[in-house]
Amino acid sequence: MFALDAFLASEPPPAVTREAESHADPFRVLVATVISLRTRDEVTEAAADRLFALADTPAGVAALSEDAIAAAIRPANFHPTKAKRIRAMAARIAAEHGGRVPHEMDVLLSFEGVGRKTANLVLTEGFDLPGVCVDTHVHRVLNRLGLVTTRDPGGTEAVLRRVLPPEHWKPINTRLVAFGQRVCRPVSPLCSRCPIAAGCPRKGVARSR
Repeated sequence: MFALDAFLASEPPPAVTREAESHADPFRVLVATVISLRTRDEVTEAAADRLFALADTPAGVAALSEDAIAAAIRPANFHPTKAKRIRAMAARIAAEHGGRVPHEMDVLLSFEGVGRKTANLVLTEGFDLPGVCVDTHVHRVLNRLGLVTTRDPGGTEAVLRRVLPPEHWKPINTRLVAFGQRVCRPVSPLCSRCPIAAGCPRKGVARSR
């Protein structure tokens, strides 16, 4: 991964990582991650900034109406649904967890709209705890490289937990999400820009640039 690290050194990290680096607040990481689902980074960052300008604590966000949250995070994809879930999460954190985001995987997964990707990202970026965050980018890149042969992100996470030393669990998401967004794209990846193209079997790639 050293060639990839050098290549990404001048590239900005993913939006949720920037949020974590700027504020070190698990609640903001959780909310930004929910906003980011199926939404471009630039939209996520601006939407999160607008919402947090209104309120940035669980109690504060819970006090907002769903319409106010939806208006703040628009045009994030599925913003009405995300607004409902964000408000419900904030209310539950305030009421059941003393205003602090829980740091247990099973508790995080009990929140509506929180899957393993979101839970792992909160654990790693919000709490600096071990976790393997696998989204579609990480899943796609590793399968194209032939490092795993899995059908979905959950399968990729399971493999990585078995074979990858824990000290590499957190960095793999930051590296491969940015790489998957900007170079190893879902359709027609930019193989001419790829620093590891020489050793890549390009599994499943029908056309590249």
